[in-house]
Amino acid sequence: QVQPVEPGGGSVQAGGSLRLSCVVPGVRLNRNCMGWFRQPPGKAREGIAGIYTGGSAFYADSVKGRFTISQDRAKNTVYLQMNDLKPEDTAMYSCAADLVPVGRWSDENAYKFWGQGTQVTVAS
Repeated sequence: QVQPVEPGGGSVQAGGSLRLSCVVPGVRLNRNCMGWFRQPPGKAREGIAGIYTGGSAFYADSVKGRFTISQDRAKNTVYLQMNDLKPEDTAMYSCAADLVPVGRWSDENAYKFWGQGTQVTVAS
């Protein structure tokens, strides 16, 4: 059973950094896309980063240049390094895994396997 786990959330001042990690045990990552999503309070969930088997990574405009997604296949782990955090980055962050066509990495409906989420709060 795929159950991503995302430790690493918490509270930070604006301009600070956090690193989220997600372990997906039992998944053959070379057949999957891993995506990071977030849902700010009162808003819809949005895809912010995705990474494919070959290492191709994609980002939403809102995080491009500040966030970096990476993966360690030996550990079945995907990371999200978040730098220069802003108050508008405050959200519940979650990861997902599935076989996702290129171009749909940000579509939450393309994923069946989801983690429980971790809260990130950025104070101004």
